[in-house]
Amino acid sequence: MTHDHDLVLRPTPRQTEAALSPPPGRTGGDLVVEALAGLGASTVFGLPGQHALGLFDALRRCAPLRCVGLRTEQNAAFAADAYGRVTGEVAPLFVSTGPGALLTLPALQEAAAASAPVLVVASQVPVAGLGGGRRGHLHELTDQPAAFRDVVKSVHPVRTQSQIPSAIAAAWESALSVPHGPVYVEIPQDVLLAPATLPVLSAADAFPHELAPAPELTAVAADLLARAERPAIIAGGGVVRADAAGKLRALAEKVSAPVVCTYGGKGAFPWEHPLSLRSWMEDRHVTDFLADADVLLVVGSGLGELSSNYHTFAPRGRVIQIEADAGKLESNHPALGIHADARLALQALLETVGERPDEKAPGRVAQVLAAVRERVDGQERALEQQVLAAVRAALPPRAPSFWDMTILSYWAWAAWPGALHSAQGAGGLGYAYPAALGAATADPTTPVLAVSGDGGALYSIAELATARQESLNVTWLIVDDGGYGILREYMTETFGATEGTELTRPDFVALAESFGVPAVRTSPESLREDLAVALAAPGPRVVVLPAVLRMFAPS
Repeated sequence: MTHDHDLVLRPTPRQTEAALSPPPGRTGGDLVVEALAGLGASTVFGLPGQHALGLFDALRRCAPLRCVGLRTEQNAAFAADAYGRVTGEVAPLFVSTGPGALLTLPALQEAAAASAPVLVVASQVPVAGLGGGRRGHLHELTDQPAAFRDVVKSVHPVRTQSQIPSAIAAAWESALSVPHGPVYVEIPQDVLLAPATLPVLSAADAFPHELAPAPELTAVAADLLARAERPAIIAGGGVVRADAAGKLRALAEKVSAPVVCTYGGKGAFPWEHPLSLRSWMEDRHVTDFLADADVLLVVGSGLGELSSNYHTFAPRGRVIQIEADAGKLESNHPALGIHADARLALQALLETVGERPDEKAPGRVAQVLAAVRERVDGQERALEQQVLAAVRAALPPRAPSFWDMTILSYWAWAAWPGALHSAQGAGGLGYAYPAALGAATADPTTPVLAVSGDGGALYSIAELATARQESLNVTWLIVDDGGYGILREYMTETFGATEGTELTRPDFVALAESFGVPAVRTSPESLREDLAVALAAPGPRVVVLPAVLRMFAPS
């Protein structure tokens, strides 16, 4: 018989000796760094600040962790977001109290919308200043965690050094449990700076929770799909995050269901597959096709504004929704809601659904795509399609791309053949370039492309210094149209005039070169070659395209 006392893990003599005589000079900051390293972290993004110096001093002494410092906290959070997206690993982010912490909020909103596992460690005023007493400490806030609770997945306040290991482990586990997302840990300045009384922390465990579907629900879903006459599938970002593209393809082929990818789900289904409706989510032909499905399987999407053609989508058949975020289940349409990770739910469906051959399905897909093409080609948007095709042709097959909120990005959401990363989750400006730096940090062997307009580029222009300092292989395409182009279009169409959309901007080529970053001014005709040359060169590059692009007309 096994008793509870038989399961106790006893320390080895070496561990006991190390615990009794930990090395001198360690602080609470070391406990944070040791906990992260023990959980498997290898890179930390962030900016030092007065209250957070204990964190960065500990980083200086910790060989396993690389520190990548950016020029603003928002950009550091965007970089951590991208690192988490491309690796699937937790991306730690160190920031200081008050303004430093608050500047991460726009980027953390994007990370939350995109389910990116970012672990923020923010400093706080000394313990004596907590509690809303208004002691007048630098950067003091009455309730700093309150600013984060509506943005991040979980909040983990620390008030003593002994709480640090558990708080970091709990935050790590929360960030990686589906749905993934950003988490927040805060530690007072004096706790970070005080001598450490705990022994050196070794490897730790923080296992994320799996979210398996209820078998009764997947059995009903499988039966509906097998008996459907006109099934269709909407693949959202949850499919990509769950690494479930292969299972999605197998299911679509098994039941002969056409698949459309949301903007967040781009890359979840092969672009040229006979069942691929691609990503024309804002096209009425696609919207009507999906509404006509008698069984519609929605995987990893809440069918929000962009994924529902601005809430004009009205399904007439039965909807099955697989979603890891319980709050999104049936949030827009009645459905058979299955709260589960996309990969596990798709696997369950594959194991239970019957074959449903339909030789006519590819023909129906081809008809819809032809109607979409006819509509777009009739709008005199040859320049926009030429520019997008040139960018696609210049980008190496494995190279990731990151897109800001700009007109060329909106084209890419619908027309780019395959995966991309964008800020469409929360819609803030300035995402593309710092995010691309985060991806290049994760994989320095592959070139990375960032695409911005001139307005969005000015949000991130200081990060040219980061790219140069870290020698990151990022090429930045800046489409310079002299203003906030999409807002210019919106205001002109709505009011007949604009206000606040026109910008005095710098000479981006000269500005990049002042940072020591090679740059070139290009044209639509030479874009492909100039971009390919920049992407093939080591280190950062900037390509500036002066052009006024227009959106395709909505339907």
